[in-house]
Amino acid sequence: MHLTDETGEKQDMPQEETPEVPKIIQPRDHKAKICVWADLTVDDVDRINESLNADHIKNVLSDIFGLSDHRENLKSGIIMDLYYYTLQFARDNGFNREKTSAFFSIIKKTHEVCIETPFGNLDQTFNYFKALILCHAVNRPPHSIELFSADEVRKMTEYTINTYFRHFKMYKYAFTPLVRLDLAINYIGLPMPSPPPSEAGDKADETEAKEGETTEEKVEEDGAEGGADKSEEKEESGAKKELRTMIQTFLSEEIKKMKMSVEEQIKSTEDSINKKIELTDGAASPKKNPTSPKGKKK
Repeated sequence: MHLTDETGEKQDMPQEETPEVPKIIQPRDHKAKICVWADLTVDDVDRINESLNADHIKNVLSDIFGLSDHRENLKSGIIMDLYYYTLQFARDNGFNREKTSAFFSIIKKTHEVCIETPFGNLDQTFNYFKALILCHAVNRPPHSIELFSADEVRKMTEYTINTYFRHFKMYKYAFTPLVRLDLAINYIGLPMPSPPPSEAGDKADETEAKEGETTEEKVEEDGAEGGADKSEEKEESGAKKELRTMIQTFLSEEIKKMKMSVEEQIKSTEDSINKKIELTDGAASPKKNPTSPKGKKK
């Protein structure tokens, strides 16, 4: 639209911008790549290794990744704890600078894949983590390098499962938005719903003030048509009630189905996590010797 000012020139009228619907990323697979020095450079690792003080390490991380508000902002505090304890694990296991940088990037990229979508993507995240580990444990250049040994791979896998994937849903809850579905149903061919009683009363008062005619003649004319109108109104009200009951029953059934599917997905996710944890615990525990001296008969 255009407006004319005092000089007669046309000016564009400001238009209201309609808010765009945010696009939600669906769960997807990611391709793993070598990530040595991807997030922490040589100078960054040297700065971190200069001091054993936890506050100094957190200050260095806040300078590198812009987490200066980690004491006030809860999300920044969670990220800071994740980064700090990842570096602490690398230091406890005697990782050199290359291994420290690679393991830090593996945890960081795994977390980024986890929080990129509010939907469940446990399988995609865990598969991406395993692919990242293999990229740094197998000598197959240029696709992968042999940086970690088999024992270090086992330790990193156990640490990540016990610390990160055990709290997978908590990370999703803290870093992903809540998705809600709002339904608006319009039925073609049905009359518009009647206004609320307050609005109807206001409109009736306005019409009575504006109209100056008497209602005696109208009552005589509408006397014959009153019975037919009432019967039609009863039929319309009965149809509306039937339609309302049909919609309510349909929606209640659909909501029950959605709840059952969500519960099944949660249960399957928990079962898969427990199976993976049991597999790693079983691989870590030493095998018992079947021919023990207690089993021999005298």
